[in-house]
Amino acid sequence: MEESRLRSSRGVVRFSSYQTDGFYDEMFQTDDVPRPQARLLLETIQSLSDGQLLRSKVAAERLLLQMGITFNVYADSAGTERIFPFDLVPRIIASEEWTWIERGLEQRIHALNEFIDDIYHDQKILKDGVIPAEVVLSAASYRPQCQGLDPPRRIWCHIAGIDLVRDGNGQIYVLEDNLRVPSGVSYVLENREVLKRTFPQVFEGLSIRPVNQYPSRLLEMLQTLAPAGASDARAVVLTPGVYNSAYFEHSFLAQQMGLQLVEGRDLVVSGGVVYMRTTRGLQRVDVIYRRIDDDFRADSLLGVPGLMAAYRAGGVALANAPGNGVADDKVIYAYVPAIVRYYEGAEPILHNVPTYLCWKDSDRSYVLENLDKLVVKAANESGGYGMLVGPASTRDEQRAFAAKIEAHPRNYIAQPTLSLSRVPTIIDDHFEGRHVDLRPYVLYGKDIYVLPGGLTRVALRKGSLVVNSSQGGGSKDTWVLARPLNGNSLPAEATR
Repeated sequence: MEESRLRSSRGVVRFSSYQTDGFYDEMFQTDDVPRPQARLLLETIQSLSDGQLLRSKVAAERLLLQMGITFNVYADSAGTERIFPFDLVPRIIASEEWTWIERGLEQRIHALNEFIDDIYHDQKILKDGVIPAEVVLSAASYRPQCQGLDPPRRIWCHIAGIDLVRDGNGQIYVLEDNLRVPSGVSYVLENREVLKRTFPQVFEGLSIRPVNQYPSRLLEMLQTLAPAGASDARAVVLTPGVYNSAYFEHSFLAQQMGLQLVEGRDLVVSGGVVYMRTTRGLQRVDVIYRRIDDDFRADSLLGVPGLMAAYRAGGVALANAPGNGVADDKVIYAYVPAIVRYYEGAEPILHNVPTYLCWKDSDRSYVLENLDKLVVKAANESGGYGMLVGPASTRDEQRAFAAKIEAHPRNYIAQPTLSLSRVPTIIDDHFEGRHVDLRPYVLYGKDIYVLPGGLTRVALRKGSLVVNSSQGGGSKDTWVLARPLNGNSLPAEATR
């Protein structure tokens, strides 16, 4: 049967023939039975007048363009900016399940922070043989320059984005830890504004947890990092510039927090203090929220000569701390369950996807024999680049990846191809299921704060598992319910 065709030709989008196709669907338990948390949304969509949903979709796209919510595509020869595709059908998470996810994220971030601090100090976890030393010290994101560094409050990962996926049996896994420069939170905030205008009655009826407090939470966290004695601490947002793919987000967050957006050339270090060039002369900077990867060149950091010395001396704070990327290396990821057990003295709440490490002879042999079945990833690539999705790959692509693995086995991991959960998505003039992931955002200052929900990224290409915007993905709003619903059916792990 053809997927989710319109009941009539007048633009009435209906779920009457929507099919889950055997995948875990975030909105439906079966083809025609919605999950309890989605019932009110379903009733609202079904009650819309002829063509109203499609008109709302067009209006939302126009609004996003007016708001300037775009991203740059490096691979595009024209260098064009594109609207980050947005779908009106949200992902809904029951309050009970979110409470469980939140606890898992808090545990994981705390453990990863302890790991980073240990690696740049006593390296007890290496001495105790929990992780092979050569695996950590050979990571491309390990920074010897950070050895002995003491960031404010000994916190290294102030802003994190943890990618979660759900497989076919409802199990939620951590897919990746993004600790260096996680992006996408601006889309969370703007998506919510669009949905509130589209479905105001659903927001009132479901009591959805707000997300608009994120900029104030972020600003509060940044200010807690200011050097001792700094009164009226001044923070800035450091961007690589207008050609960066996430420049919209840099400018958006700076505006939302009331901070200056600066580039490296706008900053100067004098006497161990960082200053910002302004039309009124130099102004001291106490905290830098960096949206640029580590860039060490002699005493220059992030393109600012003298910055590393000022940071070491406590003259300025950086968020995130340089060197924290050692914990989001995809090979280190495979050891996070052991990291959690070591520092937290407890079993991980959130599980990893089973992972094969190509530096191990037995794992590498298995991966090379099963490239057509596995997802292979480079240890330090992101954005959907540097990976092979085995079932969708050609023999030539598999041979090319085999050569890369054999040449640099430390640089590759492999994982089974998961049957990612789906959410109904408007495709042209009808609904089809599309695969999604979820990136919750975590702030770590005086305490750990998890933004309710996060960015649901959706693979808009039919059958695709790649959700990244640079690879044709889009986004959805993520609704976390503020209170439990009677009769809610949750995955087994969320009830433990």
